[in-house]
Amino acid sequence: MSQHDLRLGLLIRLSQLGIAFTVAVILMGAFTRLMDAGLGCPDWPGCYGQWMVPEPAVAESHASAVPLEPLKAWLEMIHRYLASMLGGLVLVMLMLGWSRRKRPNYPWPLSLGLLAVILLQGSFGAFTVTLKLWPQVVTLHLLGGLLVMLMFLWLHLRLRTMAVSMAPVTRSLSRLSWWWGVAAALLVLQLALGGWTSSNYAGIACQGFPTCNGQWWPSTDWSEGFHLTQQLGPDYLHGQLHADARTTIHLAHRLGALALGLSLILLAARHWREARLRPWLGSMLAAYGLQVGLGIANVVWWMPLGLALAHTAGAVLLALTMGLAAWQAKACVSTALLPRQEGVGRCAMP
Repeated sequence: MSQHDLRLGLLIRLSQLGIAFTVAVILMGAFTRLMDAGLGCPDWPGCYGQWMVPEPAVAESHASAVPLEPLKAWLEMIHRYLASMLGGLVLVMLMLGWSRRKRPNYPWPLSLGLLAVILLQGSFGAFTVTLKLWPQVVTLHLLGGLLVMLMFLWLHLRLRTMAVSMAPVTRSLSRLSWWWGVAAALLVLQLALGGWTSSNYAGIACQGFPTCNGQWWPSTDWSEGFHLTQQLGPDYLHGQLHADARTTIHLAHRLGALALGLSLILLAARHWREARLRPWLGSMLAAYGLQVGLGIANVVWWMPLGLALAHTAGAVLLALTMGLAAWQAKACVSTALLPRQEGVGRCAMP
């Protein structure tokens, strides 16, 4: 095996590790938030001026107004350590890919874009602390983590395509239909609504299901619930919004889930006759169904820690399955445009 093949194989394994690592960082971030540990360290990037959680006396001398809670501080710092390691992984992949950056079909722009998003995520992490859990930043930080995960996924699939010598398919990849665009837009919107719900502590603002607080349409305050220019400065731990505003956010999240579900069902119906796509579409619908079930369970049982964390994991799974389904659909579209060759089907995925 040539050195080129060895390096490409290593890049494939590292990109796969990147997907798993990003999932771990997302879930660790969610766990940190659910444990109210987002401000466990009042400064950034260190903790009370140290690179590790200090002794109480050191913490008090650095920030006497913010008492040290060791468990929360360690949760926050472990999250930061994992995120830093993820950035290091991207740098290693860039170094390994430098020599082949000009080769046809090598995803060098995607690799550079991944580094840019990782750096942006680091700034969001800093702002999350310095702006004291400002919901806008917390929501963008969650969306950024999911974007990093999907970019690692796309990079992994592109590298696998190179490894099995499917360059003609790669060059022929064409745009997906508008059905995919609508579903993707609704998924992003729903993920943003989920982040907004979490960052404003509106997860149980609606009690009961399918009704909300005993009503089909409860009292709401849309202008306050989605007021995106909230002032900076207050500590947003446990939220600042009144009950009607939080109810509005929760209700919008439910409506978003309904719209996303309809779009996914229509998308699956549109492509169900394509046999090679059915497993991917079925996985996408199953992930959506699981996520809806977890959402309902969280409302009914008042968001126990395990279920709340599983709901974040469900969002990750839904994004991954939709990303895989979209990749397979692009491969199907591209090979449909090529002449049939011996051993090549209509859909191809490495």
